[in-house]
Amino acid sequence: MRAYPYQRLPGVVSLRVTSVELRGPDDIRDPLDTSAFSAVEQVVAPGSSERDDWEWLRMKVSATVPGRATAPDGPWTDLAVVVVLSEGATNTRITTALTPGAEGGRQWVGQLDLWRADHLDRATMSVHVVATVDGVAGREIAASTKDWIVDLKAEAPLRGRELDVVEVGFREGPEWLRGFHEIPWAVDTSGDLPVVHLNTDFEGVSDLIGGNGTSVDNMVRDLLLAQMCTDVWTAVFHTAIGDLEIEDDGTPLFPRDWRGEVLREMLPDVVPGLPVEDALGEVHRRRTGTSGWTDLQPRIHYAATRRADVPKVLSTSIRGLEGIHRGTDA
Repeated sequence: MRAYPYQRLPGVVSLRVTSVELRGPDDIRDPLDTSAFSAVEQVVAPGSSERDDWEWLRMKVSATVPGRATAPDGPWTDLAVVVVLSEGATNTRITTALTPGAEGGRQWVGQLDLWRADHLDRATMSVHVVATVDGVAGREIAASTKDWIVDLKAEAPLRGRELDVVEVGFREGPEWLRGFHEIPWAVDTSGDLPVVHLNTDFEGVSDLIGGNGTSVDNMVRDLLLAQMCTDVWTAVFHTAIGDLEIEDDGTPLFPRDWRGEVLREMLPDVVPGLPVEDALGEVHRRRTGTSGWTDLQPRIHYAATRRADVPKVLSTSIRGLEGIHRGTDA
């Protein structure tokens, strides 16, 4: 657990989006239905509306902080609750201060505006409680543990994204793929989102993965997809952990794009029993140090196979084959 040289606020800090409104030319306002933002997924998806000419959106937000934050005998003064929206792809950062609402200082409310032209993909939104502690202003005494996401490309407010699969012949495809013409797929993690290139020159693989054949065909297809997803999770983890921003004191920071989402998802299985911030520091230390990185590889593989549902798919396939064999023997 990270140590702080000052007293912090115990308890849970949470953020909630209560309404979203799109605004376009001539300031025409269009309130979005609640289906466009999910409190469960904590995602806002303005693309779910049928309006494409919107220029900016306004989100009304509500933060809940522990009651001790405003206790008169607290060790801090000048308390402020702020919402921060940032996007790594465009290096954009927006901060807005909330005002006290009801419930004796536990609820803080406000609004945040996002201009469409300033953003490209996914922005994250979190709430921070700051105060003057021990005479030092602007110290963070608490923060939300799970960010909201504003996804400008999604058509539904879902935290997870569908895997992008592109079919291409490796022999005559992009130069970097030609050396891989003997394998069925390759994972590219260099862009805004990971992409799986499916090799159409590998005979039968496109038909098998995209088709719906016999029960045996379907079992093989599911196993192939599980293996593909394992490869993807492994590749994106190594990409994410290998491209971290490091603070002056050596502390690694979570990336703000899909790489950060991957790390937060997988780290609890890679380094179990630690908060994700500490787990990130431990993995970074092992990767850049002289020992320990090799020992983590089985844990990384375990985390990848779990998210690819390999145990479930393999068990289902084994039971299916046993059923087929029993029918054949009869």
